[in-house]
Amino acid sequence: MEKIKVLVVDDSALIRSVMSKIINSQRDMETVATAPDPFVARDQIRKFSPDVITLDIEMPKMNGIEFLEKIMRLRPTPVVMVSTMTQQGTDVTFRALELGAVDFVTKPKLDINQGMIDYANEITDKIRAAYAARFRLTRLPPKPAAQQASVASEKVRKPMPTHSALGNRYAATEKLVLIGSSTGGTEAIRLILEQMPLDSPAILITQHMPAGFTKSFAERLNQVCKITVKEALHGEPVLPGHAYIAPGDRHLLLGRNGANYICQLSDSEPVNRHRPSVEVLFRSGQEISPRNIVGVMLTGMGKDGAQAMADMKKAGSYNICQDEASSVVFGMPREAIALGAADEVVALDQIAKRLLDHLSKIVGRSAVRV
Repeated sequence: MEKIKVLVVDDSALIRSVMSKIINSQRDMETVATAPDPFVARDQIRKFSPDVITLDIEMPKMNGIEFLEKIMRLRPTPVVMVSTMTQQGTDVTFRALELGAVDFVTKPKLDINQGMIDYANEITDKIRAAYAARFRLTRLPPKPAAQQASVASEKVRKPMPTHSALGNRYAATEKLVLIGSSTGGTEAIRLILEQMPLDSPAILITQHMPAGFTKSFAERLNQVCKITVKEALHGEPVLPGHAYIAPGDRHLLLGRNGANYICQLSDSEPVNRHRPSVEVLFRSGQEISPRNIVGVMLTGMGKDGAQAMADMKKAGSYNICQDEASSVVFGMPREAIALGAADEVVALDQIAKRLLDHLSKIVGRSAVRV
């Protein structure tokens, strides 16, 4: 069996050693080289042509972001970033994902050696996902700062209306969008949410992401989207024009409080090895209000959420899966499609339009009947 060739780039000799041991303990991958800085890494890339690179963000001589930009411009290679769990670390990590990194793993704050060993399954899963990643996807560049400022000022000038004030397409309905994603999902979610109008239906999102990163992720999205994007809080009402992101390490569920939808958070055991889990979100949609839901399955490794999406469709939801050509990793959508969960299979840049078109038709028919 041909093994995945991995180059480990980190200025810490301890991290290089631990990462190499973790990688070499797997039957399907091997560390072909290590490098303490990007200049050594550049020579190792030329010599070994690695399939995947793990790249530290904070390094001497040249930081990981600068090196990542060079890799993506000169020799595109799947990259998994190794990030610190600090505010600066989270900001830089999302910048790396925007530039083309496939995913990231975090360094533990205390016992680095044992902490990295504890992350062994996560690290190797992300390397496999990176190896499976597709670079045919044209990544939409971040909005220019001036455009972000325009979106932000528009939100200030036009505060988000309350549920009762939204009198047009979706306010008087119970329509919802549930989104599940994993590897490659941060940029896919951004592209979809940027296209959503102020009066869009409420959106609940589960993106596989560790604790400490989802709040920053939501805040970054909120800066570039017309709708309000936030990390979900337990018990808060679910409103049109809002998107709610599952907090890292907590499941997000759709719930009800009387006639109103609410967000519910759970610390129950991981499902499909994930918390938050797409399976949990979609299952709650199936139980609460499937006929009012559009389910969306985006890029990701594995099969989390596929069975629940199929069951949600049987219960009455309308489901859209991202197509293979635009997926960074066509794992979760493929599994959902194989189970008959998809009503449509759509390129990423068309998903927002298709779900809004579908919901508008439903709302229009409802209005005629009334």
